Amino acid sequence: MQDEKAPLTEHLSDLRNRITISLIALFITFSIAFNFSEYIFKALMFPLKYSLDFSVKNMYVHFVPQEKLQGMKLIFLAPAEAFWMNIKVAFVVGIMASLPVIFHQLWKFISPGLLPRERKYVLPFIFSATGLFMVGASFCFFIVLPFAMGFLLNYKLGDFLMPMLSVGQYVDFCLKFILAFGAVFELPIIIIFLTKLGIVTPKTLAKNRKYAALIAFIIAAFLTPTPDAFNQTLMAVPIILLYEIGIWISPLFVKKEPKTESE
Repeated sequence: MQDEKAPLTEHLSDLRNRITISLIALFITFSIAFNFSEYIFKALMFPLKYSLDFSVKNMYVHFVPQEKLQGMKLIFLAPAEAFWMNIKVAFVVGIMASLPVIFHQLWKFISPGLLPRERKYVLPFIFSATGLFMVGASFCFFIVLPFAMGFLLNYKLGDFLMPMLSVGQYVDFCLKFILAFGAVFELPIIIIFLTKLGIVTPKTLAKNRKYAALIAFIIAAFLTPTPDAFNQTLMAVPIILLYEIGIWISPLFVKKEPKTESE
């Protein structure tokens, strides 16, 4: 009985150590980010005061100031709301800054189940997983949120309506979708692991491409901050493209069946 329980005990102990190291890294990055939370929050105001302008005729993309929102200031409705805003901003930035350590600890936890030649891919895994999350968060911050804010805060804005946002509501709104887009952009990594485990195959992924596109739009409808189809498409299209990337690279990680003696 003790011999059978030993592997499970070792796995739990290893998991605890990996979580502890990740939390220590998060605490360090959170502490650093908290000292600069005021500057980070000023940067977080960017989607509120600027919108992305496309010009198909002149072939350029640039940010333009939202004239009606340039002088807008956020308010707080409770004594501790501004303080918790700084905590939330620093915590999310701390998570993003500690992602390389978190992904490294995740790799160290699952690496015993990999082949020796597969364990050398630790750096590509860390860089790709961290990079995909950052690309997703940046895409949300610079593309989706400016469109969402421009739509929601300028919708039928006139003499009788004036937006007054609390700092807590605005920060929660932005951070929730930044984290959501960052997580969604991890789709190729998820597909690789599912392929490696033999749960899915490249043929299955390609066969269910149309269902994946439908699911992408359903996910976008739940996660995007506005009800219009344009912003939903801004999230659904990257999901579909990431799914196609997963189909393209998944054959490299197909689980190989052991050869029989007759072979």
